[in-house]
Amino acid sequence: MACPSEVRGEKPAKAGFFISGGNLLRTRVYIDGYNLYYGCLKGTSLKWLDLLALFEKQILPSVTASINGKPLISALRPLAIKFFTAPILEQAAKADDSIQCQERYHAALSKHQPGRIETIKGYYSITQARAKAIDSVDLKKWPRDCLETSVWKLEEKQSDVNLALHAVKDALLGGIEHVVIVTNDTDIAPALDMIRANSRATIGLVIPTTDHQRVPNTELAEYAHWVRTHITEAELRASQLPRVIQGGRRPTVKPDSWFTRPDLLERAIKLGEAELGSRSKVFQWLGKPNQHYGGQAPLDLLETTNGEQVIQFLEAWAASKRQP
Repeated sequence: MACPSEVRGEKPAKAGFFISGGNLLRTRVYIDGYNLYYGCLKGTSLKWLDLLALFEKQILPSVTASINGKPLISALRPLAIKFFTAPILEQAAKADDSIQCQERYHAALSKHQPGRIETIKGYYSITQARAKAIDSVDLKKWPRDCLETSVWKLEEKQSDVNLALHAVKDALLGGIEHVVIVTNDTDIAPALDMIRANSRATIGLVIPTTDHQRVPNTELAEYAHWVRTHITEAELRASQLPRVIQGGRRPTVKPDSWFTRPDLLERAIKLGEAELGSRSKVFQWLGKPNQHYGGQAPLDLLETTNGEQVIQFLEAWAASKRQP
């Protein structure tokens, strides 16, 4: 179930989209990719996220808000979403396939809804620095009294600046009447202040968190006409891209490591290839509803705690073929 929005200083309207005097508000969503990843996606199997579906079908329809007593209805522009991110550095990647997975995801976004999502890239900076180490014996010891140590300092550069500049430009010059910001970064506050002071645009704020651990930043919320306090796991799960996305020279495929149980998937692929002959045929079988599992697709079952059933079935199938 979608969570309600919190609307500051306005009387909530009935649930639905947004309206202003009966006219649709020209809307664009500005997403801080770093904030979204660490607030909602890290450590989950939901990273193959369809950003357009999430906001067009889940987030925006759930928000209840009104401005000057009029309910709001949004109309996403042809270019509906601007996604601000940065390519992962090999020196700091947490997995061997991190760079490849990110590249696949960015390609999938551009192919799935051409012209609807623009990915704007900053960059990562990695430098050596000195920092105060927390005293393991006295955790409350002040930083000034702690020992210094050498650390690697990894920073994402330009993403927040790019987001602020694009949002301000679109609101002041691009005809965007409804600016939806997805971040909890206070660095964006001056941009929201400028939009409020120099345009009539409505500002929405979506806090990218699934568990309310990140409270909406007070300074950001002051400039917003409405605030969506979190994104639910159900909304993320309902907004996943297809596993295979056609386009270009070759299709873009969801990385195996982004599934809930990549270990089970790997076993299923190996067992299936031995019987069916190719990886593509295995995925065709895995993706089809199967009466053996009550009409559920084996690939969906592999994403649950009952995934071992698929492995047992494939092992039994292989054993039966070896029988004289």
